[in-house]
Amino acid sequence: MWQARTIIHNGHAIPFEDARIHPLALGVAFGIAVFEGLRAYRHPTTGAFTVFRLEEHLDRLEQGMKVLRFADPPSRDVLRAAVLEVIRLNAPDDDAYLRLQVQIEGLGMMATTGPVGWIAAALPRERSTKFATGLAAQVSSWSRLPDNAMPPRIKASANYHAARLATLQAKADGYDSAILLTTRGKVSEAAAACLFLVRDGVLATPHRGSDILESITRETVIALARELSIPVEEREVDRSELYIAEEVFLCGTGQELVPVTSVDRLPVGAGVPGAITKRLQAAYEAVVRGTTDAHPEWRTAV
Repeated sequence: MWQARTIIHNGHAIPFEDARIHPLALGVAFGIAVFEGLRAYRHPTTGAFTVFRLEEHLDRLEQGMKVLRFADPPSRDVLRAAVLEVIRLNAPDDDAYLRLQVQIEGLGMMATTGPVGWIAAALPRERSTKFATGLAAQVSSWSRLPDNAMPPRIKASANYHAARLATLQAKADGYDSAILLTTRGKVSEAAAACLFLVRDGVLATPHRGSDILESITRETVIALARELSIPVEEREVDRSELYIAEEVFLCGTGQELVPVTSVDRLPVGAGVPGAITKRLQAAYEAVVRGTTDAHPEWRTAV
C-alpha cells in the first residue's frame, strides 16, 4: 500500500511527518475545526484519478466555516486547488482518502475566531473488510447530538466524540459498528455514517430532521436509487424497524456502502447482504470510479 509523504499546510507543501500546530491552539484545545473527507478514485483501465463530488464537499465546508464564524477563512479556489495538488504530490498508485480541514490555529478564548489555518492531506485507506459480508451493529446507549446543542449537519471535529464513544461501546460489546438514536428515540445514523433500510421493497432513510449529517454519499445513494426505479422515502425511522427490515446498510465517504447483516444480534432479513444493497453498491462503484458515463459532473479530474 502506498504511503502519504506530503501534506499541504496553509498553502505550503511539507513532509507529512513535519506537520505541526501548537498543542494549545483552539483547534486542538477545544476541537474548533471543520473538515471534509473525500475520495480520489483510480480508473481501473486508464489509471486516471478523479475526486468524487468535490464541489459539494466544498459547499458543506463553507457552511461549516460560516456557522462556526471563522474569521478570514481560506477561499474556495485555494482549497480546491490544494485538494488536487496534494494528490499529485503524493503520487498514489491506488485510491486515496482525502482530508480537507480548517481550524483555529491561534491561542485564545472560547469565542476567538482566528487566525484560521488549514490542511489538505491524501492518505491510503482500505475498504472495510465487511464490505461484502456485512457488519454486526449495536443500537447504542449514547444519543446522537441534537441540532440545538451541536449542529450535526455541520461536519465539525468535536461532533465526532459521540460517534467515538458509541463505537468504543460497540467494540467492547463484540459488535462491528454502532447505530445512534436521536434524543427523541428515533433512528438517526451510525457512528460516522448514514443509514438506509429496506421495508416492503422501499428504501428508507432518516430525514434531515433526525439529527443526521447532511451526507453527500446519502444524497448520492438517493439519486442512484431513483435512477434504478427503487422507491425511496426520507422519514422518521423507529428503532424496531431495524429489527424487522429486509435490508440495512451504512454509507459515507469513508465507509462507502457497507451492508448491516445483524442489529443487536438479530439477523437483518436472511442475515446476508440483500439484493437492493448489492445493486446500489455496484451503481455507486461505477459512478465514483467513472466506469459509467452517468454523472460526469460528480467527478473532478486530477
